[in-house]
Amino acid sequence: MKNDYYSCIIVDDEPQAIELLVENLQNINPNINVVGSFTSWSKALEGLRATPCDILFLDISMQGHNGMDLLRCIPELKCEVIFITAYSDYALDAFKFSTSGYLLKPVSEVELAIAVERAINRCSNKRTVPAEADLHHKIGVAANNAINYVDVSGIIFLEALNAYTKVCTMQVEMLSSYNLGRFKEMLPSPPFFQVHRSYIVNVNLVKQYKTAGYVLMENNKEIPVAKTFRDRFLNIFKVVAGHR
Repeated sequence: MKNDYYSCIIVDDEPQAIELLVENLQNINPNINVVGSFTSWSKALEGLRATPCDILFLDISMQGHNGMDLLRCIPELKCEVIFITAYSDYALDAFKFSTSGYLLKPVSEVELAIAVERAINRCSNKRTVPAEADLHHKIGVAANNAINYVDVSGIIFLEALNAYTKVCTMQVEMLSSYNLGRFKEMLPSPPFFQVHRSYIVNVNLVKQYKTAGYVLMENNKEIPVAKTFRDRFLNIFKVVAGHR
């Protein structure tokens, strides 16, 4: 384990649970620095938007609110998430957020240590990945009771469906609980380009641009190109003049 410091925020509506977690974290790893804690959903929302952190410890049921809804309200959040809850029936939904852990109260110190180690390893990997990363990598898209690992270069387009995103390849279509904005942050640009508020396309898999304002993708799907994106999209490609 590296000797770097990792900042964390704790969100739990039970002050005693926060105190106990802080104590346990100090015993587990002295390099974890608690930079904030919140006992209300609204304050947590405000705090997470204002204060970046490496690891978020998040209760699920809070004063009539759901911790996962908190994450949906902040799609730009890049920290590792460890859920700590008294309820086991949210586990499947929680793992759609690529969580580093789902711990049940009362929290086992061993399970907490394992989850923290996993989160720190992920944080370390983020810090060491070069800016010019290999574009031919995979991402995990949680769907139903599994996580599908998809080659990024094989994604044809992504479509916003309310708070969800449909990820389309030649072989399969998947529905993710991440919104389109979160995918825009995750995927390399180029080759991914947003052509419409509801669509991001892989420009390497565009077959044709239609002057009516549509692109035809490799799977023959027509996708609208909004006027606000049109000029920038067309400037991506070099065009060889043809005979009319």
